[in-house]
Amino acid sequence: MKFTKMQGLGNDYVYVNCFQEKIENPAELARFVSDRHFGVGADGLILIKPTPLADCEMEMYNADGSQGAMCGNGIRCVAKYAYDYGLVDKETITVNTKSGVKTLELTVENGKVSKVRVNMGAPILEARQIPILCSQEQAVQLPLEVDGKTYQITGVSMGNPHAVVCVEDVKGLKLEELGPKFENHPAFPDRVNTEFIRVLDRSTVEMRVWERGSGETLACGTGACAVAVACIVNGYTNERVTVKLLGGDLDIYWDREANLVYMTGPAVTVFDGELFLDKP
Repeated sequence: MKFTKMQGLGNDYVYVNCFQEKIENPAELARFVSDRHFGVGADGLILIKPTPLADCEMEMYNADGSQGAMCGNGIRCVAKYAYDYGLVDKETITVNTKSGVKTLELTVENGKVSKVRVNMGAPILEARQIPILCSQEQAVQLPLEVDGKTYQITGVSMGNPHAVVCVEDVKGLKLEELGPKFENHPAFPDRVNTEFIRVLDRSTVEMRVWERGSGETLACGTGACAVAVACIVNGYTNERVTVKLLGGDLDIYWDREANLVYMTGPAVTVFDGELFLDKP
């Protein structure tokens, strides 16, 4: 099986061109390739597939084999792969995902994609649609008790569920202890991605993320979008936000009139490879 490892701000996935390859058990393959000691090493697996709905389809799996609906860093790399490897020959493309068809604008330099702007669609704030179990219609500044401490969270879905939490110290947070307790809290029936943030000014926020099924990652595109929306809803920032992640910066803009969130960031090919496996 041929594959390509790609990353967006250090959020790395193994990509397989399913225009050419056939994968029988993607969940098992995701667990294998994600292993950083015995596999390739990645935050998960993304299959690039043909579809009548768009230029291509993105099917993503987390490191634990669970399927995700959407990945902002991942979809930028899908767009780069599609252009760089000749699946498309245009600079505005569409990608189908489990959370709908997304439109992406490519920045091409020297024949290769360097940066991608993604129309991430409309954010969902209604608690039952995220889903979050609570009595509020919107989970904005929702008190949530985790490990004996009460946090104020703001829930946003960008095709997958996010809980955004303001903390005083992002860098010193013991995320490996706290993250799983948020992820598996009974208030989140589908588990949750949790973004721990500190607002630096009206246009800048720093963030660390615990992703359901993958743990802490260097970046999360849908998470950065959720953070921007949460900050704007709570009046912390303006409508254009630079979100500073461990892997680098993402530029997020929420067009509130159209109710669309746009994310701009890099996409990088790390290497091509080939796996020789009896399964999956």
